[in-house]
Amino acid sequence: MERLELKEIQRLEGHTDRVWSLAWNPVTGHNGVPLLFASCSGDKTIRIWEQNLSSGVWSTKAVLDEPHTRTVRSCAWSPSGKLLATASFDATTAIWENVGGDYECVSTLEGHEHEVKSVSWNASGNLLATCSRDKSVWIWEVLPGNEFECVSVLQGHTQDVKMVKWHPTMDILFSCSYDNTIKVWADEGDSDDWQCIQTIGEPNNGHTSTVWALSFNASGDKMVTCSDDLTLKIWESENIGMQSGGGFRHWRHFCTLTGYHDRTIFSVHWSREGIFASGAADDAIRLFVDDNESQVDGPLYKLLLKKEKAHDMDINSVQWSPGEKPLLASASDDGTIKVWELVSQR
Repeated sequence: MERLELKEIQRLEGHTDRVWSLAWNPVTGHNGVPLLFASCSGDKTIRIWEQNLSSGVWSTKAVLDEPHTRTVRSCAWSPSGKLLATASFDATTAIWENVGGDYECVSTLEGHEHEVKSVSWNASGNLLATCSRDKSVWIWEVLPGNEFECVSVLQGHTQDVKMVKWHPTMDILFSCSYDNTIKVWADEGDSDDWQCIQTIGEPNNGHTSTVWALSFNASGDKMVTCSDDLTLKIWESENIGMQSGGGFRHWRHFCTLTGYHDRTIFSVHWSREGIFASGAADDAIRLFVDDNESQVDGPLYKLLLKKEKAHDMDINSVQWSPGEKPLLASASDDGTIKVWELVSQR
């Protein structure tokens, strides 16, 4: 009988402190372009990693050690793969441009009062979102010449905002927070008048502790969130009342997965193939998949695979690659990154 295994391809060392986050370059891994990703750390640096096409071995392509003066908490590539945004505890967000293989800091975004926790580009790459311990979410417009203008400061969360994430197809922004909620933000006109159009999780079926991360499936009609309450929750969008080409979807609770991690779940990421991975403070990775055989109302989700002791310490980030052969990368408090492949064993 065939079973699946998460096989460790390589353990990457180089950071000298915990690795907080990683991000795959979205335009790599196709048409002979080697896979590439960025990682960021408590050591104040960002490292760019690239896979050798012939040997399959990963190595450091670049180390970006300026201008951040404190922990770099989050990193994200623009859809074109040309720009990298990095968010730091020094209250700034840096924008890097790949110029002939060298990475130059072309802009530094300032304004948050405290640590910047997360950064995210929208699907077209003309908007950037940041969030902070100062409880605010900022939306920046990308202007010619690598200029960035803050077009909206969103106040609504009552605690530290842990993550921002744009919807994969629409200019709707999601943020999750220490206040146990996920908020949905949209521009309700041409005046950059961004508003909170929904608070997910109030009052029923919501998380009961910090919401650390969220991820969308490929079609964007489902979202998974993970929390300090040790649960993963799936939410689905309702198209009721949506006009063709416009309108806003309402998100409702679909199902809750519990009992799979016994410490805080820090990261979750959905692959194009429909598998989502979770990484937690119990040093473990779990993979889940749609359970088409479920007899409950509609399809639910089942555990596909569990990987105990994936790292020696907390797993802060799990991310699926964009390439033809899906790989999973994980980042940990142990200072390492691991690259995994999902393989079949007989």
